[in-house]
Order: sequence, then structure tokens, then C-alpha cells
Amino acid sequence: MHNFIPESRFFPYLTWREIQSMLDKENTVIIQPLGAIEQHGPHLPLIVDAAISAAVTGKALAKLEANIPAYALPPLYYGKSNEHCHFPGTIMLSAQTLLAVIGEIADSIYQAGFRKLVLMNGHGGQPQVMEIAARDIHQKYQDFSVFPLFVWRVPNVAAELLTAKELEFGIHAGDAETSLMLAILPEQVKMELAVCEYPQGLPTDSLLSMEGNLPFAWLTRELTESGVLGDATAATKEKGARILESLSDGWAQVIKDVYKFRQPRSN
Repeated sequence: MHNFIPESRFFPYLTWREIQSMLDKENTVIIQPLGAIEQHGPHLPLIVDAAISAAVTGKALAKLEANIPAYALPPLYYGKSNEHCHFPGTIMLSAQTLLAVIGEIADSIYQAGFRKLVLMNGHGGQPQVMEIAARDIHQKYQDFSVFPLFVWRVPNVAAELLTAKELEFGIHAGDAETSLMLAILPEQVKMELAVCEYPQGLPTDSLLSMEGNLPFAWLTRELTESGVLGDATAATKEKGARILESLSDGWAQVIKDVYKFRQPRSN
């Protein structure tokens, strides 16, 4: 049941008495991996974002010193994936439903006595939902520190391994995600079906862009026929292993930083 998560760090394996008697509960780090079940082109399974979130969480926890109390909840596999709604297999939660689910998970964690919750998100379509959820939870429980974090934002080696074009446009099922999946779940990757397809019809000579500071709303089928945004054909297991190692190094440090974190208080 724990999959990528070390058994000793898997929250559901604890008993209620172990949780009741846990020391330093207010600084214990509870991690909620989040992903999505959505199309990732013809070569990758629907589970990519959830798999990456869980795998990076698990590898980071395995690197963590034993004296840092941190536990992972089961991954929340479904996410806000309506940008992929035209591709079969995508399962979507509305933003309102996802906010409600995260909020009620947080209620339970808080009631159990914990005061630090990391939302470890692996899906690029929902960072804003994580940020809204975190702010609302903290406003409700002002002694509850909540961290809306995205798996790719820790220091990592992707920039050393990918082309400049891929770094800018390879945002979905391209080189990085395919390489990671070759390292995490190689038996679920169909490299013979991998394609290279970059976004079509983007504005030129404009401050507006698909992502970035001045984005426009888009649906995946408007930009790609295959569902891929990037060059999946360039992916290798070796690149994936290096990216996974660097991401997990970064996340081990983030968990330690969260453990040491003290919520700012004005006088």
C-alpha cells in the first residue's frame, strides 16, 4: 500500500495510539502528495503527475535523517484537469471539489494535533488551487502552517539536461516527464509511441504567453493533437534518474526547512 513511500514514513500505517502519544507533534511534517489522472500523450499512462509526486516524496523521505519527524499521506490521485477534458481517460475534479477535499483533510490533520502540512503537488494545472487552499486553511487555523509547493520548483538538474526549447515549451509529457517515468515506472512507458510536438499557434511579438507572468487561458487540444507538449522522443532513463535524484535532494532539504519553520507573528 505504501508504494514509493518508506514504510516507517507512511502515515496510514500508524495506529491511533501512536499518533496520540507522538512527541513534538506541532513540528511533525505531514506531506500530502497530489497529482492527477489525465492524458499524457500516446506513450505515457494517466498517472504521471501522481506517480512523480509520490516517487519524489518517497525518495526524499528515504534520505531524511531519522530524527526529523515527517510522514506522507496516501497520494490524492485526482486533480483539477479540465484543460485535458477532450482526451479520453482524464478524470476531473472541479476547483471547488478539490478545495473542499484538501480543506477537510487539513481539518482532520489539525484535529489530530499536527500543525505543519505540505501540499506536495505534481500537476501543473493546479498550483493556484493549492495556494488558495493553503491560505484558507491558515486563515481558519492561524497556528497551522501550510505550504502549497510544486514538485518541480526545488533546485534540480533539469536545466542541464534539457534544451532551451524544451525548458520553455516541454511542459506536458515531454522530455522531463517521460525521462522521469522511465526511471520510476519504466514498464508503463511505451517509447515506441513517443512523439515530439510543440505548442501550435502561440502569439508572436507579444507580451502574452502560454505560461509565465502574462498568460492566457488554454485547453490542451488547442495546442497539440497528440496531447504532448514537448519532445518525448529525447527522453532517457539515465536523465530521469538524475532528475529524480536532484529533485529528491531538494525535497529532503525542503522537509527539513518545514520542520524548522516557525510561523511569523507580529507583536
